[in-house]
Amino acid sequence: MQGHDSNLAKAGGAETRPAQAPGEPADLAARIRALQLLREAGVPFVVGGAYAYTHYTGLQRETKDLDLFLRKADADRAIDVFEANGWRTERNTHGWLHKAFWDDSLVDFIFSAGNGIAQVDDAWVEHGVEGEVLGQRCLISPVEEIIWSKAFVLERERFDGTELNHLILAAGERMDWNRLFQRFERYWEVLLGHLMFFRFAYPSDRERVPAWLMWGLLSRAFDSVRGGNWSGKLCRGRLLSQPGYQIDVDEWGYEDGLTWDEQQRARAALPHESPPDER
Repeated sequence: MQGHDSNLAKAGGAETRPAQAPGEPADLAARIRALQLLREAGVPFVVGGAYAYTHYTGLQRETKDLDLFLRKADADRAIDVFEANGWRTERNTHGWLHKAFWDDSLVDFIFSAGNGIAQVDDAWVEHGVEGEVLGQRCLISPVEEIIWSKAFVLERERFDGTELNHLILAAGERMDWNRLFQRFERYWEVLLGHLMFFRFAYPSDRERVPAWLMWGLLSRAFDSVRGGNWSGKLCRGRLLSQPGYQIDVDEWGYEDGLTWDEQQRARAALPHESPPDER
C-alpha cells in the first residue's frame, strides 16, 4: 500500500485529481476517471457489479464501488497505472482482487471469485458487450460470466439469487446457454439449483431457459440419485460459503471440499492427467 505523496512523486508530481463536473458527486468523478485511465493505458477490462446489472435488467441499485473484471496480468498492470496517478492501492486483497482508492472512492480490480472457481480469462473480454457506463463507452461483463461468478455466493448475509433470476428473465432468450453450461460443467448441481429457483419465481417464463439444458441437468440429477453417496466424507459447502461450512471441517470430521476442489482443478490443468475424481 502506498500513500498519495509517494504516488504523486512517482508520477512526477503532477496533480491527477479526477475532474469533477459542477454538481457531480466526487465518487462519480473518481469512477469516470478510473475508466478513462484504463482506456488511456490500453488495459483490457469489463465492467461488472451494479453497472452491469443495470445494463442488462434496467434495474438500478446503490453501489459503494466500481467493480472491474480483468485477467490477473491486466489487473497487475492496472494497479500500476493507478499508483502512478496518485491513487492509494492495496494488492491481492483476499487473494482475488486489487483495490484502488481516491479519497473515499473505491475501484475493485477483480481477477477471480473468492473460491477460485470463476477466474477471469480471455472469454470475459472476448464476449464482453459494448455499452456505456457513466458516459464512457466500455465493455460490460458477459451475462454468462456474471451468472457463473454470482451463482456461488450463498452466504448468510448475502445471496445473489434474486439478481440471477432477474438476469435470466431479462437476457435468457439471447444468452449462450451452451457456453454457460460449459462453465458449470464440474458444478452442474449449482446451476440446476438456481434454474429451479428461477422456474419457481417465474413459472410463466420457464422457456427463457432452453428445454435441452433442463432435460440434460435433470438427467444428471436422476443419475446421481441412482449412484448414491460418494465415497469418503466430503463437504463442498465451503465453495458456497467459506465461514458457513467451516464447522463441518473443524469439528464434524468432513474433508474440506474447497481444498479438494482446488487440487482437482490443478490436476485437470496438467497435461496427461486423469479426469478429476468424482468419487
